[in-house]
Amino acid sequence: MRDEYGLDGAMIGRASIGNPWFFDQVKHFLKTGEKKQEPTIAERAETAIRHLKMAVEWKGEILGVLETRRHYGNYFKGIANFKETKSKILNEKNPETIIKELEGVKKNFSEAVLY
Repeated sequence: MRDEYGLDGAMIGRASIGNPWFFDQVKHFLKTGEKKQEPTIAERAETAIRHLKMAVEWKGEILGVLETRRHYGNYFKGIANFKETKSKILNEKNPETIIKELEGVKKNFSEAVLY
C-alpha cells in the first residue's frame, strides 16, 4: 500500500493486540521485503511471563493478573491440546503459580504445531 498508493503511514494497532511481535514483523518486512518467522511457543511463553511480571510490578498482584488474562488467548492461539493449560492460567489468581504454568508451556508444548 505504501509503494502503490504513496501512503505516509498505516494504523496497525488492532493487529498488535495479543501479538506484540507484530511491530517487529512489520519493520522486518519493510526493511527486507520478507515475512519474518512467527515466534516460537517458548518465545510466546517468555513474553507472557515478562508481561505478567511487569503488570504485577506496575499495578499490583490483583490487577496485574486480571489485566494480563485477556492477552493469553492471543499469545497461545492455535496450539493444539492447549485448552486445559489455558484454563489453568486463566483461572489462577497467584502470579507465581501462573509463571510456573507458563514455564511448563515452554517445556510441554515446545514441539507443538500451531494450526
